[in-house]
Amino acid sequence: MLAEAMTALAAAGGTAVVQAAGTDVWTGFRQRVATWFGRGNVQRERAELDRLDQTAAALEAAEGQQAALVRLRLEASWEAWFIALLESLNDDQREHAAAELRTLLAQHSPQGGVSAGQSGIAAGRDVNVRAEQSSVAAAVLHGDVNMSTPLRPDPSQG
Repeated sequence: MLAEAMTALAAAGGTAVVQAAGTDVWTGFRQRVATWFGRGNVQRERAELDRLDQTAAALEAAEGQQAALVRLRLEASWEAWFIALLESLNDDQREHAAAELRTLLAQHSPQGGVSAGQSGIAAGRDVNVRAEQSSVAAAVLHGDVNMSTPLRPDPSQG
């Protein structure tokens, strides 16, 4: 059984694989992950490249509500792969592999990440909030919204 820190590292690895798939960093990240899993074994590295390609294809093919489920399933699957490899190593090898994985993830994580306070939203990409046909649209709304007809100004006010 892995220590909590190793399990968290494996989870971060699974998330990183799914988040990187289909992005500009995918090619380099894909190769580095396969090399990490291969541990010097060229055949294993090729097998991991195939698995990574299958992951990217599954994410690309997923549509609608299924996309979120596919992402979660693939993150869990990759987390399990990371855990399995880490568990297969002796203590010294595991520490070395964990350090390599931390470096790999740090080098391929988005810089200047986003964050939001309580009741806020955070987005790493575009956000489009639009209202149509006399409706209200808001990313975050604090307070009341009044949808009644506005009062007409006094004629003396212009």
